[in-house]
Amino acid sequence: MKIAYIVLGWLFVALGVIGVFLPLLPTTPFLLLASACFARGSTRMHQWLLNSRPLGKYLRDYEAGRGIPVRAKIVTLGLMWASLIVGMVRVPYPSVKVLLALVGIGVTVYLVWYVPVRRLPRTV
Repeated sequence: MKIAYIVLGWLFVALGVIGVFLPLLPTTPFLLLASACFARGSTRMHQWLLNSRPLGKYLRDYEAGRGIPVRAKIVTLGLMWASLIVGMVRVPYPSVKVLLALVGIGVTVYLVWYVPVRRLPRTV
């Protein structure tokens, strides 16, 4: 079972990296899934992901229940909705447009109401 978790973890890492460049593929959920898979499959790979320079801080804070900064929420939602709207305009199928809208609404509700805001320490 550990091998399956490791393979899934790498698959999700690959999808997350691809999602950085493709606007309709979400990066963050895939990296969170990768982190969860690595946590169950390989402590070494889980630590590698948590200690990665560009993403480790966000993943560590999220896993510890500290949430994400307000700025990250705003940027995430703005980029997500911009890419979803582009997709909705370009896709000719109404059912796909509705599905994209529902995904956007679901992610927005989750980020706004369920993911805590990480308070940054004040410097004086």
